[in-house]
Amino acid sequence: MLVEKAAADQARGVAEAANRAKTQFFSAASHDLRQPLHAMGLFAEALRAKSRGDEEVTHLVNSINSSVDALEGLFSELLDITKIDTGGVDPRPEHFALRDVFQRLKLQCEPTAFEKGLALRFRGGDLPVFGDPVLIDRIVRNLLSNAIRYTEDGGILVSARRRGPQVQVQVWDTGLGIAPAEQSRIFEEFYQVQAHAPLQANQSKGLGLGLAIVQRLARLQDAPLALASVPGRGTVFTLTLPLGKPPRPHPLAPAARKPGLGLTLERREILVVEDEPAVREGLVVLLKGWGATVHAFESVEAVEAWARGEPPAPDLAIVDYRLPNGRTGTEALKSLRTAFGSTLPAILVTGSTMSGHEEEASRDDFHLLIKPVAPNKLRAMIAFKLGVR
Repeated sequence: MLVEKAAADQARGVAEAANRAKTQFFSAASHDLRQPLHAMGLFAEALRAKSRGDEEVTHLVNSINSSVDALEGLFSELLDITKIDTGGVDPRPEHFALRDVFQRLKLQCEPTAFEKGLALRFRGGDLPVFGDPVLIDRIVRNLLSNAIRYTEDGGILVSARRRGPQVQVQVWDTGLGIAPAEQSRIFEEFYQVQAHAPLQANQSKGLGLGLAIVQRLARLQDAPLALASVPGRGTVFTLTLPLGKPPRPHPLAPAARKPGLGLTLERREILVVEDEPAVREGLVVLLKGWGATVHAFESVEAVEAWARGEPPAPDLAIVDYRLPNGRTGTEALKSLRTAFGSTLPAILVTGSTMSGHEEEASRDDFHLLIKPVAPNKLRAMIAFKLGVR
């Protein structure tokens, strides 16, 4: 009996070690591949700008960008599935207001909705819930991203409603909708809904893992997840959570600036701080192709030395998070705002999907982009930060 128990314990230990190794592999591969994928997408988009309308080159660039997006999404989703299946996700429920989650989602998703001309609204953020704020953020973020992807007209509403001792968090859209026959299968791994209309140029077919991840994260918290949809009219996903205790008062976030009109980066001064040579060069080529004047540096020290020369204030700073000599992009941004004013618009780019910078971004008024950054997302973010369409 003791021999059997020892053998079982040993087998369990081997399996757990294998699961940890698999998770570590996917995590390292996902992070390290983001740098060259990011550079590849930037160079491809720069090639499009120089093609002067050549349809063959444009088609090739679109194919490259689609492949980059698919590969990045595959690594991210496989990593998530692996973490959940190997017990690497441990829910840590607490009482918190949904306001914080909604603010982060608005910060990250508003530029994409803005570019597509969609109205993105949030309601009910003051309601408290009891659950893991990180997992709930991921669930709603995934549902919101899907809603934006498959909605071409109208808008999206993220809302929270109290229903007795529970709170219903809902994501509404006016998109394609899901046929009744498919609604029971959409949470299966690798299942993809059959489109009722051809996908647009800015849409990808997807990998069929996103909603499987959403359902598993909901189950980890014993939070029911429901769906209602009408083809051609839209969809609503409902996540039901326990009502929480009221948190401490939270200061109101500053009102967002109303964007202006126009589309050009001519006469715009954009500052880039990026230590990876291929990524830095790709950004420079791409931004210049869009008409901007670009000043590029590889370190905090280099950009600080440049700022001491009292050059004209840039219109926007695009800063990588991880920089040489143990310095960070937030340090570079702090120095730049000391030199050019606290309202300098800024985008911080990171190669980590688990960056944890959302609260810092909201507090210090910058936006986050995760490498590899698709050129259309970068363009949307720049337009949003500069207030142009």
